[in-house]
Amino acid sequence: MFHTLKQAWAKHRLPASSPYLPLYEPHPDELVSFDCETTSLNVKEAHIISIGAVKIRGNRILTDESFYVLVKPEGIMSATNVTIHGLRPKDLKDGLDIETAIKQFLAFVGGRTLVGYFLEYDVAMVNKFLKPMAGITLPQKQIEISRIYHAQETRHKYYDAEIDLKMATMVNALGIPDLPRHDALNDAINVAMMYLALRHRRV
Repeated sequence: MFHTLKQAWAKHRLPASSPYLPLYEPHPDELVSFDCETTSLNVKEAHIISIGAVKIRGNRILTDESFYVLVKPEGIMSATNVTIHGLRPKDLKDGLDIETAIKQFLAFVGGRTLVGYFLEYDVAMVNKFLKPMAGITLPQKQIEISRIYHAQETRHKYYDAEIDLKMATMVNALGIPDLPRHDALNDAINVAMMYLALRHRRV
């Protein structure tokens, strides 16, 4: 309830000509799975280096309507981080500035519900840059797939049973293809497949 009121107030404060108003208009038929690759797992110090997203309509993943951008980061990237996502400084030298990347991402998403794996982190990263730009945070509804998976796995177990929530474990349990990970678009598509599998899973 508080979240709804907070977002309504944020929308009310936007001017009628604001390009961010579509974020507050829910889409009845589509969702967006998205993922960010970053320079760190610490939100305060991290920078976004790529954003990937794909639309979901009904039981279809619209890979022909996907979104992917590289972002030129500020500061120096650590060698350890490069080994995770494979993006080197020279790969990002022609990337977009963060404000342009965020604006393009928001234009793609609109008011669609966001789907993700440990989505709180990715949303926090976008909000880190969106808040200074527009004075708002992402208002869309959010679906965390690890929460759905955990609920399904504990349905017939003790409430405090330990559940492995690693993506590889979840992908294997759901029996879906596993695209190469730590690529923002591949991860977004993986999450979309996991979401649909969870929706139709019988446990």
